[in-house]
Amino acid sequence: MISIPDDIKAKLLNMHYGISGHSAVEICTWTKKHLRNEGACYKRKFYGIDTNRCAEIAPTPLWCEHNCIYCWRPMEFMDFKRRGVLMEPEEIINGLVKERRRLLSGFKGFEGVDKGKFHDAYELFPSHWAISLAGEPTLYPKLDELVRELKSNREVRSIFVVTNGEEPGMIRKMKEKDALPVQLYVSVNAGNEKLYKEIAHPVYEDGWERLNKTLEMIKNLGTRSVIRFTMIKGINDNVDDIAPLLERTQSDFIEIKAYMFVGYSRKRLSIENMPTHDEVVRFANELAKKLPSYEIISEHRPSRIVLLKNKNSTVKNIIIFNDPKYDEVDEIDESWKIYTILKKYRKARFVFDKYGFDSWGKDYMTIGEQSHELGIDAKKVVDDVNDLIKKEYLK
Repeated sequence: MISIPDDIKAKLLNMHYGISGHSAVEICTWTKKHLRNEGACYKRKFYGIDTNRCAEIAPTPLWCEHNCIYCWRPMEFMDFKRRGVLMEPEEIINGLVKERRRLLSGFKGFEGVDKGKFHDAYELFPSHWAISLAGEPTLYPKLDELVRELKSNREVRSIFVVTNGEEPGMIRKMKEKDALPVQLYVSVNAGNEKLYKEIAHPVYEDGWERLNKTLEMIKNLGTRSVIRFTMIKGINDNVDDIAPLLERTQSDFIEIKAYMFVGYSRKRLSIENMPTHDEVVRFANELAKKLPSYEIISEHRPSRIVLLKNKNSTVKNIIIFNDPKYDEVDEIDESWKIYTILKKYRKARFVFDKYGFDSWGKDYMTIGEQSHELGIDAKKVVDDVNDLIKKEYLK
């Protein structure tokens, strides 16, 4: 069985990773903040994922075909060769759920932790799976089986796979096996081959061609798609260079995310390479002028990220997957917490968005509290939420 070498495992454990065989999990900063009602990650704002019930994992934390200069993860630990027997998907899932619980266990007694959110994070099966922690997940030969296993679990509401695009064969296999994630991310860092090689330092000589094969597939995959562009100030922040490639993909969404001067990337870049949120917004506004198919729809200042959406995309921003129906539904009133409502009735987010609620960062508030804060009639919100619940969730 492939395992992580003891010296590297010790370093990862010291960095608060959970390790199971050759796979890994981590409790991210935003999960910790959400447990304390101190906000939520941009993925909750943009797509509605459950931040406190997120499992950020990697089936292949030490395998990658890129050596990106901006990667905050321990690139120096990375290898490209697989040696030995691989874990089965079920082994990875079970092992990482156990490790995640171990990492979460100490939070119960922390001051400020929301008991309800902690209960759901610790006791329930993770509802969001971000296969993005470290390494390149498409190098795991059974990634299709892993995704299918997760999708079959009714507790799972969203699955993201973040890839560097170097394994178009795996993406094709996942499509053929009906095993694509709920949302596929492709990381892009340059609009031309020369700059791509300077930033990514790919293992494959034909890395640029491989990436472009993956990008060409996106519009016909039949699953939600996102291009994530990491903006490195002074290196790849040229709108004219990146715009043609992004427009060509016709992905559902484009995320413009600031490079963050954290982790191991500090050995390769300087703090001057980290753009402010305002600089990211200016870049995104200039970029949008060059992308006829896209428009800016949201941003998340704490994460220094801007979201663009394809005007022709038919997908909703908020992910609705494995959404249940009930024999009976609740009658909501203004004393209900937004978090409690969204946990059971995710589509209620559409009502909250209509009224301008902060239903991601302030989901600990009740309908009445947020209505008062916004100066709107709570009864109207309550009535609309109850109407939606009866229409969408009653069998």
